[in-house]
Amino acid sequence: MKYNKMIKAKFIERPNRFVAYCDINGEVEKIHVKNTGKCKELLVPGYEVYLEESNNPDRATKYSLIAVKKGDRLINMDSQVTNKMVYEALKDKSLILPGFDEEITLIKPEKTYGNSRFDVYVEGKTKKAFIEVKGCTLEIDGVVKFPDAKTERGVKHVKELIRAKEEGYLAYIILVIQMEDVLYFTPNVDMHKEFGDALKEADEKGVKVLAYDSKVEIDNIILNNPVKVIL
Repeated sequence: MKYNKMIKAKFIERPNRFVAYCDINGEVEKIHVKNTGKCKELLVPGYEVYLEESNNPDRATKYSLIAVKKGDRLINMDSQVTNKMVYEALKDKSLILPGFDEEITLIKPEKTYGNSRFDVYVEGKTKKAFIEVKGCTLEIDGVVKFPDAKTERGVKHVKELIRAKEEGYLAYIILVIQMEDVLYFTPNVDMHKEFGDALKEADEKGVKVLAYDSKVEIDNIILNNPVKVIL
């Protein structure tokens, strides 16, 4: 997924979930943050960040925060891009869903099932599947974890996927790791044990829990290689 008009800046502060202030060539600018997670290990004063300039002159903020340089690692933290990445990878067949052993004839973003709206729905000749996508930016010593804040909504989605699987659908949770060269993914049970328990139950009941890292550049991000999942 390509970005337009990217510029480098220095992070200053984040007064709320949606707004940050950054230093662009000595000028302080108000920036839109495209991630409502805590991201405390990324949004550190003085860290190098990369911003996308908007083409919309009516926007309240001219820039959106897209990526952060954490040490030598470039991490994309745009939570709105991960669904598009999975959708595009399914379309160009670079992402093959295990167990979906027939040609996909329909890929639809956002479809409601029960009390949840899942990120992607796919159909083949005889099979149907729901996919829930989670973007992951929290990395500690090469280990990636999710979530970085409690997510009751995430627990609800996992349990709805279990129900969909029991009713004959295929079901997938795809954890999009928004960086490269990580060791493995594991749920952040210290932050939200209930989510970790739900993920483990889903795996035991036939929901496929998959993780992929990403090829990250300043102005681009694409789904890359499978990553080991430890539940």
